[in-house]
This record gives sequence, structure tokens and C-alpha cells, in this order.
Amino acid sequence: MSKYFGTDGFRGEANRTLTAEHAYRIGRFLGYEFGEGAQVAIGKDTRRSSYMLEYALAAGLAASGADALLLHVTTTPSVSYMVRSEHLDGGVMISASHNPYYDNGIKLLNRNGEKMEEETLLQIEDYLDGTMGELPFARRENIGRTVDFSMGRNRYIGYLISLATRSYKGKKIGLDCANGSAWMIAKSVFDALGAETHVIHNQPDGFNINRGCGSTHMEDLQRLVVEQGLDVGFAFDGDADRCLCVDEKGQVVDGDKILYIYGRYLKERGKLYGNKIVTTVMSNLGLFKALDRAGIEYEKTAVGDKYVYECMNEHGYRLGGEQSGHIIFKKYATTGDGILTAIKLMEVLLEKKESMSRLAGEVEIYPQMLKNLPVTDKKAVMEDGRVREAVSQAERELGEDGRILVRESGTEPVIRVMAEAQSEEVCRLYVEKVSAVIESCGYVG
Repeated sequence: MSKYFGTDGFRGEANRTLTAEHAYRIGRFLGYEFGEGAQVAIGKDTRRSSYMLEYALAAGLAASGADALLLHVTTTPSVSYMVRSEHLDGGVMISASHNPYYDNGIKLLNRNGEKMEEETLLQIEDYLDGTMGELPFARRENIGRTVDFSMGRNRYIGYLISLATRSYKGKKIGLDCANGSAWMIAKSVFDALGAETHVIHNQPDGFNINRGCGSTHMEDLQRLVVEQGLDVGFAFDGDADRCLCVDEKGQVVDGDKILYIYGRYLKERGKLYGNKIVTTVMSNLGLFKALDRAGIEYEKTAVGDKYVYECMNEHGYRLGGEQSGHIIFKKYATTGDGILTAIKLMEVLLEKKESMSRLAGEVEIYPQMLKNLPVTDKKAVMEDGRVREAVSQAERELGEDGRILVRESGTEPVIRVMAEAQSEEVCRLYVEKVSAVIESCGYVG
């Protein structure tokens, strides 16, 4: 992976590892790459530092001759949608997703609203490091503009509303907006569709994004659904490209269960292209067993919705995603979209006239344990024969009732050791066995 850009953009602590200077230079490169007169949409989440990065990006784009179309506070999928629907040259989302407020990130989208190609990211990194040389400035009438494009957010809201197949009248729905990008969009959508909406964590102050709320902290939404007797609840992350669900009993419905629910729904209607969904290697063993029982096939990719989408795009598959709630409905979007995911789950719930707990209950999630080991050389660990033998031995002993997975982190000097089995005790046993081998080989530092 690249030096600055990971699987989900350039991410780091604001004004420490990700600065306004970085943003300005990224804008300069994009404006030069797309050409004078290009139009680039910019969206941001609610972090204090997002405003600083927004203006720096806009300045860089304009200095290279491109127009910066400001969507202001909005979601990542809305930027993607506007790039596609308005035939723009590219898009930028300023967000660190589910990270705390002091982090931020820059996600780049190509003219198809897809995550930017690796080749272009590597060129940007060369420019950031000064190895490319300086780029020419636009002059006179060719200098770009900054344009208020907040109307684009309203078009996206209209698009989401148009995708619902039934009215939500009579349904009581909880929404946790994570004090992030969804705070001005999610309620508007569900109100317009007739739901009785109960919204929490929709008062961002620049510092409370993801703090004890959203898709990484489901407790408040679980409590709300049970105490208010709601039919269902949906929780988003900071930039609303993820969604997790809470059923009417207050139980969490994660991304794996969401994939199963909608995948089976498509199969029953003869609309699951290739009879296959796309998951990552981190999806729970319980999902794969449920899919096997349902006669649904699957492909596993590396971790990251970028890789899920690439697989879907290459083969024409319609549904894919991650356990974390990045769900891609390729007919409607080129990125994960939390609010769209909630709409598609409501479609199944209303069309099948079943409760969310019943729909999700067909997947038995296996206990899972993950251990992160800081190491001196990730590649050496993965290639070491002693580590490979330890993993193979664990696989043989677990058999069909569990699995062990060892993989490199895409962003940190860390090896992740994950085990799934029928009990937490068995998971812990095999995670510690494999971790001990890695430590004994002298890699942990």
C-alpha cells in the first residue's frame, strides 16, 4: 500500500500527520491532473479540522485551474453520487470515518465516483514528497473558482427517497447519527418516507463525532429501541458510509447479517447476479455457514470496501460488504452508503412482513477474538515457515468448526491474529498459540 494513502484515503491526526499543507498540495495535484476548467466536488464531516482542510483543498484546486464545488457537511456516498450524476471530474471527502475528532482524512474519488486508482495516488505521493517537481499555476482567467454546491446534498436526499419501495407510515425507527455527516440527512429521508423517527446524537459540536455513539458504540441506540418500543434502529459512522442495525429486541445486526438478509432477499426474487455475494476474509464463519444453507455462493477479498467493490465491478456482482457495515449495493452506488443500507433493510422488512430479529436470526455469529501484535517486519512474519506451520496446525485442529486468520494491517506495523470457534475459550487458545510462535521468532517489538 502507499505511503500516505491506505485502503480508505489519507488519514492521520489533524495538523500533525495530516496538515493543511498536505490538503493544499493534494488540491494542486488534482487540479493539474484533471485540467483547467475541471469541476471537483468537496464534502466534509463535522470535525473542527474539516473546515481547515476544505479551504486548503479548494485553494489548491483553484490555483491549478479547477473549480471546487463545496457540498459542505455531507456524507461520503453523497459526494460519490454527485460526481456520477453531474458528470464531474472527481470528488473529495474530508473525513476520518469512525475515528475520534482529532483525526481526519482525505478520500479521493475518480470521475465514476469510485475510489481513486492506485496509480494516481502514487503520483500524488511523489508530489507530496517533492520528487515530482513543482506544478504550474493557472493564470488570469484560468484560475479556478470556489462554488457553493449545497444543493447537491438536497438532490442526494431526493435520490435516496426515490429508492424506497413502500411508505414507512406506522413504523417507529431509531437513528443514531454519530454527531457526524448523517445529522442533516438521515432524519429528512425517514421523515419524508412517513416514519416516526427517533433521532439521537445529531448535535455535532466539532468534537463529539463518534464519541460514545454511532456504529462503533451501539449501546445508546440499543437502549433507545427497547425503551421506546421501536421497530428497528440504524446507526451510522462519522461520514455515513457504514450502517449497523438494531432489531426490535435491542440486538445488534452487523454487516455480515445485513449481507445475508439482503442476499437471501435478492436470491428469492431471482435477482442475485451469479448467485454470489462478496465479503472479506474477516466476515464471520457463521455468515458463510448460513449462506451455504441458503445455497448462496460467495467470494472473499482482502479487508477494505475498496477491494470488495473492485471484485464486484470486475464480475458484475450486485451485493458486497464488510462486517463493519460497509455495504455496497452496486445497482445504486459505487461506495458503501449507510442510509441506503437502512433503506434496503426496510425494504426487506416491509416486503416480507417479518421482524428484524426473525430476518437476522438465521445467522448464528461465532465468537471471534482478535489480537494485534506490533511487529518489526510484517512481511517477514507472513513468510516465516514456523508461523505458517503454526497456522496450518491450528486450522487442522479447528476443522470445520472454526478458523484462524493471520494478516498484515494495511496502515500500521501490526500483525492481526484472529480466531473464530464455537466458544471464546477455544478462540483464545488458538490466538495465543499462534501469537506465541510469532513472539518466539523475535518479531514482536
